Amino acid sequence: MVRKSSSPTQEGPASVAHRCCTEEQLAILRWTAGLGAVTAEALAHRGGLTLASARSRLASAERAGMLRRSRLLAAAPALYTATPAGLRACGARGFQPCRVSVANAPHAIACAAAAAALERAYPDHRLMGEPELRHDEREAGAALASAQVGEGPRGAQLLHRPDLVLWPDGPHELLPVAIEVELTVKAPQRLLAICMAWARCRCVAGTVYLAAAGVQRPLARAIERAGANERIALVPVDVVAVAQEGAKRALARSIPGAA
Repeated sequence: MVRKSSSPTQEGPASVAHRCCTEEQLAILRWTAGLGAVTAEALAHRGGLTLASARSRLASAERAGMLRRSRLLAAAPALYTATPAGLRACGARGFQPCRVSVANAPHAIACAAAAAALERAYPDHRLMGEPELRHDEREAGAALASAQVGEGPRGAQLLHRPDLVLWPDGPHELLPVAIEVELTVKAPQRLLAICMAWARCRCVAGTVYLAAAGVQRPLARAIERAGANERIALVPVDVVAVAQEGAKRALARSIPGAA
């Protein structure tokens, strides 16, 4: 979890940046740091804002040097990532600025949209992105919501981390739900290995795949071959674009304990 930085004994660049940011700006920076990259469209959906208002908030943080704007695809939303100054300002120690490219931009945009939709649909859960999960697992020295796909040198676990994690608020024994955003078809053996890993994984209550139309059939085959129908749910990625209540009804059937 991204935490606010403690007050330093001497005022340095991080404390100056923190002092210059409003609480609203810090909240946007923490959200961006945890996900890696966000869009104005996702911020608007998440906060119930107009698109113009969301763009204004992000532009303000960009002018302050806290966010970096990247317009990589002509017909797609711009992506905003936290700069080193922005990470310091919001207390995201141990995080690295997210690198976005033409190749990963569609996935980053889809993940931001999914995160916003899930947060709106499940306000009693906490949404975590892959950068935040990577940070927390590194701090814990153990898998918290990732699946083991093999072993590396000296027996080290090779982990497959989900794109998003939905954590229930409540007793510690309640397990999180892994969310995968799948837009492109993986090699069959690679996809099967990941599905088998999620089927074995016991640190999550289950896994939900938000899959694009062209991915659903091969993914369904991999889930079936892995014997993972009890552990993996397949949902069209378009569900994140429908109304809040519609998304909630569609996902409630797939997310254990999130109805």
